[in-house]
Amino acid sequence: MISKMRACLLVGGVALTTCAQAALHDRGGGLIYDDVLDVTWLQDANYSKTSGYDADGKMTWVQAQAWADALTFFDAVRGVSYSDWRLPFVIDTGSPGCNHSQGGATDCGFNVQTVSGSNVFSELGYMYYVNLGLTGTFGTDALPRGDFGIFGNGTLNGTDATSAGQNDIGLFSNIQASTYWSGTEYAPLANDAWYFQFGTGEQNRNTKEHLAFAWAVRAGDVSPVPEPETSVMLLAGLGFIASAVRRKKRG
Repeated sequence: MISKMRACLLVGGVALTTCAQAALHDRGGGLIYDDVLDVTWLQDANYSKTSGYDADGKMTWVQAQAWADALTFFDAVRGVSYSDWRLPFVIDTGSPGCNHSQGGATDCGFNVQTVSGSNVFSELGYMYYVNLGLTGTFGTDALPRGDFGIFGNGTLNGTDATSAGQNDIGLFSNIQASTYWSGTEYAPLANDAWYFQFGTGEQNRNTKEHLAFAWAVRAGDVSPVPEPETSVMLLAGLGFIASAVRRKKRG
């Protein structure tokens, strides 16, 4: 399955937009490939809980880093395991630290910079605003919106009874209406790190002792699984070649 949507972002704080065709590819086995960022995401956005690693999936930054670094994920479709996982990164694009804006085109706040050309600024921001097509608490006009968050209705809980709520969106499951750690430290303060809030669409920083969720990603793609008709044609072709070889030997 392929999910395509159009990505547009403000550049340099002016009303100039650049657009790219984003495509998500369901590779099976719980893996989703993003051909714009050239990364593969875990389909389960709270896999640390689903796998039994953590009781609820909320960890300190150090714990989240350790989980991603030690993660080995078995791909049942291809029969291989991947152990090169990491937390998503953030690029500090302005003066060191949070350059907060509600309207966007900065590294902190709402509608943050995600991708421009070959430059990737926020993998989690790209996931939220582009791949999932979600809206922040504030629009690009810096005005409040009532349709923000993973439920699209301006609430953290939605219809879920848990403390923050979770939702399945598009190809992904168990997305939490809460903060997710990036793997990037906050340069001005050694005890802080960048996060992205999937309940509001805000990117900011918090102390590393804060409890937040973790979503694992790895560089590159995995091997596509051949379509059934392709496999049949391949086997038929091999059978034809083998038959021709046998006839030649008999002749």
